[in-house]
Amino acid sequence: MRTRDDVRTLLDRYLIGLDDEQPTDAWAARLFTRDAEVAFPMSAHRGLEGLAAYHRDALAAFAATQHLGSPAVVDLLGEGRARLRANLVSTHVHHPGAAAGPLFTAGTLATGEAELTDDGWRLSSLSFRVLWTDGAPPSAKESR
Repeated sequence: MRTRDDVRTLLDRYLIGLDDEQPTDAWAARLFTRDAEVAFPMSAHRGLEGLAAYHRDALAAFAATQHLGSPAVVDLLGEGRARLRANLVSTHVHHPGAAAGPLFTAGTLATGEAELTDDGWRLSSLSFRVLWTDGAPPSAKESR
């Protein structure tokens, strides 16, 4: 069904954007509603304003990332709303000279909701629950 595919594609574009693009305000606007909330175990951000910068700051702690996601399960809730869930394996490459080993990897459950807007489907919430990790995250000093 096209609607479910549109919602799934939001998560795919989000993950690829983290790895292959420098998140910009335009990137965020193509993916999120104005009042969207993104929540990670260590921090969260609410609203479209500043969302791209929030992601750029988080990504700056690493030399590179690769986010691999399972196909998202999408449940249509009616009235232009949907819920999604997917499993992720996120590999973070430490900057050269970091105190930790070269990689920090996390297995994560991603959940979110999407709304049908005048511009198409957009994520209204996206949260990540870490299920397992391997390696060490960057130290506070290395996180910049």
